[in-house]
Amino acid sequence: MSKLVLMHKADSIYEDEPDVVYDFPKSYLKAVSEGVGDWVVYYEPVKAGARGYFAVAKIQRVIPKPGETGRFLALIEPGSYLPFDRNVPHRIDGRPLEAALTDADGNPLRGGAVQLAVRRLPESDFARIVSLGLPADLEHREATRYDPAIPELADAPVPFERPILERLTRRPYRDVAFRRRVREAYDYRCAMSGLRLRNGGGRPEVQAAHIRPVEHQGNDSVRNGLALSGTLHWMFDRGLVSVAEDRRTILVSRNKVPGEVIARLIAPDMQLLPPLDPRDAPHPENLKWHREHVFGASALDEPAPWD
Repeated sequence: MSKLVLMHKADSIYEDEPDVVYDFPKSYLKAVSEGVGDWVVYYEPVKAGARGYFAVAKIQRVIPKPGETGRFLALIEPGSYLPFDRNVPHRIDGRPLEAALTDADGNPLRGGAVQLAVRRLPESDFARIVSLGLPADLEHREATRYDPAIPELADAPVPFERPILERLTRRPYRDVAFRRRVREAYDYRCAMSGLRLRNGGGRPEVQAAHIRPVEHQGNDSVRNGLALSGTLHWMFDRGLVSVAEDRRTILVSRNKVPGEVIARLIAPDMQLLPPLDPRDAPHPENLKWHREHVFGASALDEPAPWD
């Protein structure tokens, strides 16, 4: 196995979906095959945008691309994709983060490996990039973000430095990373009501909802998330609301949700608020899964918040 850097450009001729599949030519087959079962870091080149290194994922398997001679697909292991809390720049203090892109004096190389869409990544480089994008103390940062003076946290010891791979697979850590990115993507507004509410300390009321739950092979991509108020999150998880095929129209189970509740909780135009970056818009397959498996699928077995 081998860790890799996979170059991704939103306008590429290759049909990449970083949280689902990576499309590549035969010239990279050997390198990508070595990465099966291991972790990769996604990288956006300078000419394509400013994201730099922006996510990690694990390759599950490689298959020929149906109908395309000389093209292959690296299928991403369900639930492994995780966007960085903060994108990692291409260089720090003028020096690349990858040893393969650096000369003996630490200066950036030109041409050669720099142009490769798939690059092998030493363990030390992988650890450094991931630690910059997903800090070990992310859970502590989030816990003290809006209440920095909480006594029991202010005097707490320095958070334990968990190994990189443990950090990437721990559900509590991934939940924090997912919540931070989804709420930020929607500017801390509820995607169904349009409201942005904060308490006196600045803590946002909005929550991060998985569209397709992790236990049903959903991932932690922002494209599998919606920023929702507490009540609408509850309704979404129970199939009382969903999103139509157009990815904008809000659907409501009207035989279960009173009209006055709809009027109070959901934007009058019944349109989903889009994220700040169009690349973070909900994936149509995730919304389809929610409509087909959750929306209106079961009767409520608990009191509704408005009862």
